[in-house]
Amino acid sequence: MTTIATDDLWGEARPGSRRILEAALTAFAARGYHGASTRDIAAAAGMSPSAVYAHHRTKEDLLYAISLAGHRSALAAVERALGEEVTAVGRLRALVHDYTAWHARHHQLARVVQYELGALAPDHRDEILRLRRRTEEVVLDEIAAGIASGAFRTEDPGGVALAVLSLGVDVSRWYAPGGHHTPVSLGRRYATLVLAMLGTDHRSATAG
Repeated sequence: MTTIATDDLWGEARPGSRRILEAALTAFAARGYHGASTRDIAAAAGMSPSAVYAHHRTKEDLLYAISLAGHRSALAAVERALGEEVTAVGRLRALVHDYTAWHARHHQLARVVQYELGALAPDHRDEILRLRRRTEEVVLDEIAAGIASGAFRTEDPGGVALAVLSLGVDVSRWYAPGGHHTPVSLGRRYATLVLAMLGTDHRSATAG
């Protein structure tokens, strides 16, 4: 399974824009999108509101940039996980592990991008939904391939795919560093649960 490093979320954004995005992410995670003002974000970034607008025209543009970066990062984590495994069990185990661990490691980011979707403008929301559907397709394709090979047994592959995604996303709602669970332990636990849903042998689910 992939060791998940801290992603360079902001790509080629300039230093000033990065400071604003980090400040906006912190503000949205703490207060919610509607509870955080541009003035709050500017103060946290050490800038004036007008300086913020020079980089991002609106508060919604900030949410869109954060949402785009977060969903791309989550999808990339899933795709990286699959690149290291060959068997159906190994591939799905790695996928669930890394998707779950991503939502724990990036819990603040994940809370914002997963739960503030309704605040996006329609065209921005549609773009994010396309990324979400791509992630859903990757999960469902892996389950379907495992069923076709005889590795998995289920009459509801869509339901299992929904469970994989829901379990991972929900981690970001409650996870806090320093608690009983770590990203790695959660990833292992959830991978075991999902593979049990698919009728795999327990030893196959936990090996490796």
